[in-house]
Amino acid sequence: MSDLTGLGDFLQRRREALQPEDVGLARGVRRRTAGLRREEVALLSHMSTDYYARLERGTGPTPSEQMLVSLAQGLHLSLAERDHVFRLAGHQPPARHSATEHISPGMLRILDRLDDTPAEIVTELGETLRQSRLGVALLGDAALRTGWSRSVGYRWFTDPASRAAYPPDEAAKLSRVYAAGLRELVAARGPHSRAAELAEGLRARSAEFATLWDAHEVGARPPEIKRFLHSEVGRLDLSCQTLLDPENSHRLLVYTAQPGSESAEKLRLLSVLGPSSVTPG
Repeated sequence: MSDLTGLGDFLQRRREALQPEDVGLARGVRRRTAGLRREEVALLSHMSTDYYARLERGTGPTPSEQMLVSLAQGLHLSLAERDHVFRLAGHQPPARHSATEHISPGMLRILDRLDDTPAEIVTELGETLRQSRLGVALLGDAALRTGWSRSVGYRWFTDPASRAAYPPDEAAKLSRVYAAGLRELVAARGPHSRAAELAEGLRARSAEFATLWDAHEVGARPPEIKRFLHSEVGRLDLSCQTLLDPENSHRLLVYTAQPGSESAEKLRLLSVLGPSSVTPG
């Protein structure tokens, strides 16, 4: 059974507890609202302000599971809080496992403060869940990808364009890295996991992957410097720092350039240009 009045009360309390800077928004001037405005939560949750306002008043329709997922991320809810809003809406909470796409509030807070740095949050299968503004400018808008194409490893073996920025010798090494990493993940998650499903799909679609998979290599690691060939600023050589959220098996990837280098200047230029029609690789 649902409790839409309780859901509305809970949403209002969570909204009032958040400040704009907590979710990567500018505070602005003449702000009188305690916490976030309703329109700000609606924007963060990808829904209309009217729909969200009715949810708070307890007069709207029972929200779908997809809407609840959006609300949980927009309000930076913890897993316990996410499960609570599902139950208030009369839905069974999603199972907690390594394949979850719910990003922890702490990880989101860090990403929200990286507006001037290329960064992204990815699953253990390399699926991009959220990007910083400069992350979109560097890598393209990950929201345009669907299905297995959200996984960088899947794109690597099925879309030749994903290798355009890499010389042949480095591309060969990265192929080994992706295959070895997936083999380790299948061993950890089991033969009925999403990792195993991805491996089977790649074996059927890529002869190169099938050959590497049959080699049973593990432990291959990527190069310290990642190369990007950007359509507007050209080549960038960037280091990648990784922050792991072990509970959700998510990784925050932050891309930085050597101070004073040509790549650092290009990142500054890219920050001015901002997100554009860059095709995601």
